[in-house]
Amino acid sequence: MTDVTSLDLPVSRRVDVTSDKAQRQIRARYRAERRFRSYGLIALAITALFLVVLMFDIVRNALPAFTHHSLVMDVPVSAEAVDPEGKKDVATIKGADYFPVTRDALNAAIPGIEGRAAQRTLAQILSTGAPDALRDQLVADPSLIGKSVRTRLMLSDDADLYLKGSGTTITSRRARGTATPSGTTGEITILTSSNDFADELVAVKTALADRGRQISAEASRLERSGSTTVAARIQELKKEAVDLEARYRQPKVEETLDSSVPSLLVELNGGLVKVTKLNDIGVTGNVLLPLKSADEAKPGDWKVVNYTVPESGRKVSDQEVAFLERLKAQGVVERHFNWQFLTSGDSREPELAGIRGALMGSILTLFVTLALCLPIGVMAAVYLEEFAPKNRLTEIIEVNINNLAAVPSIVFGLLGLAVFLNFFGLPRSAPLVGGLVLALLVLPTIIIAGRAAIKAVPPSIKEAALGVGASHQQAVFHHVLPLAMPGIMTGTIIGMAHALGETAPLLMIGMIAFIVDVPSALTEAATVLPVQIFLWSDLPEPAFQSKTAAAIVVLLVFLFAMNGAAIWLRKKFETRW
Repeated sequence: MTDVTSLDLPVSRRVDVTSDKAQRQIRARYRAERRFRSYGLIALAITALFLVVLMFDIVRNALPAFTHHSLVMDVPVSAEAVDPEGKKDVATIKGADYFPVTRDALNAAIPGIEGRAAQRTLAQILSTGAPDALRDQLVADPSLIGKSVRTRLMLSDDADLYLKGSGTTITSRRARGTATPSGTTGEITILTSSNDFADELVAVKTALADRGRQISAEASRLERSGSTTVAARIQELKKEAVDLEARYRQPKVEETLDSSVPSLLVELNGGLVKVTKLNDIGVTGNVLLPLKSADEAKPGDWKVVNYTVPESGRKVSDQEVAFLERLKAQGVVERHFNWQFLTSGDSREPELAGIRGALMGSILTLFVTLALCLPIGVMAAVYLEEFAPKNRLTEIIEVNINNLAAVPSIVFGLLGLAVFLNFFGLPRSAPLVGGLVLALLVLPTIIIAGRAAIKAVPPSIKEAALGVGASHQQAVFHHVLPLAMPGIMTGTIIGMAHALGETAPLLMIGMIAFIVDVPSALTEAATVLPVQIFLWSDLPEPAFQSKTAAAIVVLLVFLFAMNGAAIWLRKKFETRW
């Protein structure tokens, strides 16, 4: 009989949790855990902050593109200009030239404008598409011909940006003395009974001195560079700085104002005069808005106006600012939602450019992508996970699928260029080709997501089906695949969202073309939202900057909708076991 007392039984070790050392270790572990949680919260807060800043900046830049300014006014439409034969034929009305009609209505709103240059400037504040609304009204109702039609005339992009606040700040003050103009139009002289322009003269002299110091500093910098090729330029800068300094030291001498200094204007007798020469008791300038009379203007009845941003630093001239401010004072300027941004195709004119063409191109391209990659991807995932023999060939296929998911997207663009365009001769810049390229890009992702979803189904489901007499195919397609569909659809929609944001492969197959018309077929030339954003971001017009941000907002809304659909599908079809 074995003596149990001789067995080597494990000796229980007492854990010390009451000593000071043990308590310090416990507190240290708790502190480490709290620090780890704090680090996680800090990281989450920083990520959220970056996201909020990014979204705020995009939305802030995009908001101007969703509104536009127009002139709401009555436009007389004569039958001679629109329908001279009186047939009221739709084709004739559509083909008429409406620009003279809108131009005459605009000239009537600001009467007295003389000179072809001023009249051209007035016409330039209207968009080239300004007559479109009037044309649509007359096509819809030909009985309006011969009447005054109240319509909306779209302003140009520069005029619109000015009215949105990106032009110049306007300040004014009432003068102290009596002003006497020498005329009502053209170049006139205005004399005052007191030194009403003394402060402006000092400000101009100070601005000249500042510019002289800047030019002198630039000359010194070029001298320090030691380059002999800019010696002539250095002498020019020094001479210009000396001239400006001399002008500054003659406080009573008349100054000539150019576009590099803030614009100075005089508002009197219902008109506006741009100052070209300035002294302390009078000015000489060009009339921008005609004066009603050449009578004396008493103290307090006329103003000195400043456009704080120099004319060379803004897109709209002083003449255009004067016209816009006069129309704004008349109450005919209206700001409205820019539906044209959502309903029209691309255009070289920023105010006429829209995203409908790019949006339809994206929809058609994604339709082709989904129609190809979903069935092929699901069938490939089912075969590899359930039917493929586990051998070396299968392993090679799986490794290559995983590698394809990490291949740069531009490689797929090169493949599409070589195969679909050059070999098969498919139409360039078509949604069909774009969809084929993106299908190749998304297919590995869908296969991997499909295999993961099938693998996540409990094996007992298939085993139960096989136990009641179902074949392997029936067990997979009737039981396993329906339960895996939520995961497969989620992966598919996320893959499609990835495809929606791709630009590089589509650039390789020619979807960077300038497309005005909205595509209606898979073989028509089209572009997509990411490429449209890329095109607009490279254009110099300031109005396209807000258009770019607005297109990004639309793209993000599209992506959020697709991700929301993925979440909804997962919740709707998800089965808990």
